[in-house]
Amino acid sequence: QVQLVESGGGLAQPGGSLTLSCVGSESISDIYVVGWYRKDPETQRKKLVASVSNIGHPAYVGSAEGRFTISRDNAKNAVYLQMTALNVYDTAEYYCNQAVGGFLTWGRGTQVIVSS
Repeated sequence: QVQLVESGGGLAQPGGSLTLSCVGSESISDIYVVGWYRKDPETQRKKLVASVSNIGHPAYVGSAEGRFTISRDNAKNAVYLQMTALNVYDTAEYYCNQAVGGFLTWGRGTQVIVSS
């Protein structure tokens, strides 16, 4: 089973930007849709933020629309999430995983903290 490893999180100021990376241990070409999720700090549930199909078609959920850009590079086994206009409500642990079909084993995620 392919393993997805997240990176790129860190501390950002409100209004700032971060780009997250999700890299597979092997080819991700067969993963139809890859999504970025973030863990709700209150419910601890992971919620879909954005997804991208294996031909690069993106989709966004809620406040990610217009601020985040998801992209995919199958040649590099990678999916990226470019986040701009960050606000404190974007503070969360971010994960990547399949968005269609059963989940793969979850990675460790990458922490994003938005604070002044």
